Amino acid sequence: MIKDKNKFGRLLTSSVVPLMFLIISAIAIPLSRFTGVYLVDQIITRLVRNSFLVLSLLLPIMAGMGINFGMVLGAMAGQIGLIFITDWGVSGWFGLVLAALVSTPISIGLGYFGGRVLNKAKGREMITSMMLGLFTSGVYQFFLLYLCGNLIPFKSANLILSRGYGVRNAIDLPNARGFDNLFLLKIGGVSIPVGTFAIIGLICLFTVWFRKTKLGQDMRAVGQDMHVSNSAGIAVEKTRIKSIIFSTVLAGYGQIIYLQNIGTLNTYNGADQAALFAAASLLVGGASVVKASIPNAIFGTALFHLMFLVMPVAGKYLTGQAMIGEYFRMFFSYGVVTTALIIHSWKRQKDKEMERMNTRLANNKPKPK
Repeated sequence: MIKDKNKFGRLLTSSVVPLMFLIISAIAIPLSRFTGVYLVDQIITRLVRNSFLVLSLLLPIMAGMGINFGMVLGAMAGQIGLIFITDWGVSGWFGLVLAALVSTPISIGLGYFGGRVLNKAKGREMITSMMLGLFTSGVYQFFLLYLCGNLIPFKSANLILSRGYGVRNAIDLPNARGFDNLFLLKIGGVSIPVGTFAIIGLICLFTVWFRKTKLGQDMRAVGQDMHVSNSAGIAVEKTRIKSIIFSTVLAGYGQIIYLQNIGTLNTYNGADQAALFAAASLLVGGASVVKASIPNAIFGTALFHLMFLVMPVAGKYLTGQAMIGEYFRMFFSYGVVTTALIIHSWKRQKDKEMERMNTRLANNKPKPK
C-alpha cells in the first residue's frame, strides 16, 4: 500500500508542470481566438525551430551535470559560423552545412573549456554554467566588435559598422530556410518542413544509439554515482567533459537551425535566451535536472511554445492591453524554470525521507525464528 502511494506521489510530482501548462493553454486557446489550422502550423514551425536546441541538453543531464545553461557557448559558435558564411556569400543548405563545419571546432574548444570549469564546481554545475555563459558572451562580443573587420578581414562592407570594423547589430541571412525548403510539404494550409524534421530525427536516433555505446553507459554510470564510477575505473572527469563537448557542439548546430528558420541574426543578443527557453521547454515536458528523455524534449517544446503563442493574444482580448499578455508570457517562461527546480528539490527531499522510512521499517521488521 505504501509503495503504491509512493509511486502515485512520484508520478504526480513529475507531472505537475506539464499539467499546469496544459490547463493554462486550455484556458488561453479559446481566449486567443486562433483557428486550429493556424495553431497547428505555428506549433510545427516552432518544433522545427527549437527542438534541436532542446535535445542538445539531454547528454549532460544523463551525465549528472544538470541543465547545461552553458549551451549558449555553442549557440555563439553557431552564430559565428553563420556570420562567416554570410560574408563569404555562400547560401542555401550548403551554406548552412558549411556554417556547421565552421562552428564545430569552436564549439569543441569552448565545450572543453566549459567542461574543465564545471569539473571544478561539482554539485553547482547549473549556476556555474550560467555564469560561464555570461563570461563567454563578453569574449564573443569583443571578438565581433573589435577583431572582425580589424584583424579578421571581411569582404562584405554591408556586415561591418560604419567605423570600419565590428559586425553590425542585425544581419539578414541569405540562407534563410535553407533546410526548411529542402523538402517542404503543404497540407491543408499547414507547412511541414520534412527536411528539417529529418535532421531532428537524426539527432534523436543518435541520442538513442549513443546511450547504448560504452561512452554513453559511462555517462549514465557517472550520473548515478561518481564515486562508484571512479572505483569501477571510469574516468569521471573526462566523461563529464565529453558530455559538455557533445552538448556544446549540438547547441551550435541547433542555433544554426533556429536562425535559418528565423531568417535574421541578432548579432550580439541572439544567443542570450537560447539556454533559458530550451531549459524551460525541457522542464515543461516533465523532465527534471537528473532525468530527461526525447519525449520530454519534443512534448515540452510543443507545449511551452503553444503557451508562448496564445498567452499574449489571450491577455490582449481578456484585458484590452497587449502588454499585459506579453507580461504573462515572460512571467510564465521564467517562472516555469523556477517552479520545476523547486518541485525537483522538494521531490528529492521527499524521496530521501521515504528511503529513510523504508530503511527504518526494514530494520524494525521482526526476524523469522
